[in-house]
Amino acid sequence: MTAFPLIEISGSPYNRGMQYGEQAKHLISRSVEIYKTRLDINGSQVSDLSQRVGKFLDFCSFFSKDHIDEIRGIAAGANLSFEEVLLINLRTEIVADARRDHTQSAPKSDGCTGVVVLPARSKSGKLIHAQNWDWLDSCKETGVVIRVLPEDGVSFLTFTEAGGLARSGLNAVGMSITANYLESDRDFQTFGVPLPFIRRQVLEHRHLAFAIRDIAATPKSCSNNMMLAHKDGWCTSFECAPDESFMVEPEKGLLVHANHWISAVAQSKLIDTGLRDSPDSLYRQSRVGQLLEGKTLISREDIMGALSDRFGSPFSVCRDPSSDEGGEVFSTVATIIIDATDGVMEICKVPYENTRFATYSLAR
Repeated sequence: MTAFPLIEISGSPYNRGMQYGEQAKHLISRSVEIYKTRLDINGSQVSDLSQRVGKFLDFCSFFSKDHIDEIRGIAAGANLSFEEVLLINLRTEIVADARRDHTQSAPKSDGCTGVVVLPARSKSGKLIHAQNWDWLDSCKETGVVIRVLPEDGVSFLTFTEAGGLARSGLNAVGMSITANYLESDRDFQTFGVPLPFIRRQVLEHRHLAFAIRDIAATPKSCSNNMMLAHKDGWCTSFECAPDESFMVEPEKGLLVHANHWISAVAQSKLIDTGLRDSPDSLYRQSRVGQLLEGKTLISREDIMGALSDRFGSPFSVCRDPSSDEGGEVFSTVATIIIDATDGVMEICKVPYENTRFATYSLAR
């Protein structure tokens, strides 16, 4: 199994996008194909795409015009329409919008199990931030790592779907971010900023305070959990409803989060509607915690072992490909280990069938 490709881009937002589109043209086209198929499955015609994208465009432009310029560059470089590349970055929100029009329930979204170990609890003395990305098995064909060297700003490294702005990653000042699916009764009642735009902006920040602000205070269309960390020894998990955020702090230097609400305050204020589709989140959360909590100091290998756990297979921490009720095949597409101190990400592609990690560095 070949590793996910590394793409380096630099310069102005539009030029970065052009470079990205040209280098990942075929992969981005495959991403578009995957999400157009999801639109079809969920009752929408591809011809509706411009109209659906238009509902979110003002929010995206207001939040970051540079991101929109970069998406226009990606589209030009990949010989695709602007709306097609925007679909990749709005795929959760647009598919939900289509389902809502056809009185269907919310779409199944990314699963994921995340872990952060603070330096005092880490065997290496460095913060470790890790995640399993559970999503459509077909996305093993479209994952990319992007090294971004802006003309004016903070450099960063992100793992995402081809054509995407950002998913998980680290930046040059030592911040790291991963994200997990959450669902609540407040979701998709209004329009907000799409999640990849927020994650991308976090990685562009030089100051942790501004990253916290963008996660906690930006209006969203749907719930999501974002785990934010800093190499100097800080982390928290932001359980975000569309209009409110709740913090989950580490315990004894360890933070674990799957796909259900943990915050007692959140549980008292909203309804967790995600357990219908992700009941396995309950034992994935406890399994990873149990496998790591008993260790005095936690190593990178300990985390890899916990994230490869097969209890409850195929709906396990490391998920083998399996179909949902609609026939779509989901799996653990990647395991990501982030070392923001050294500016390095290690990624195992399809960990359900191999344990080989490729190393990606922010430094050239």
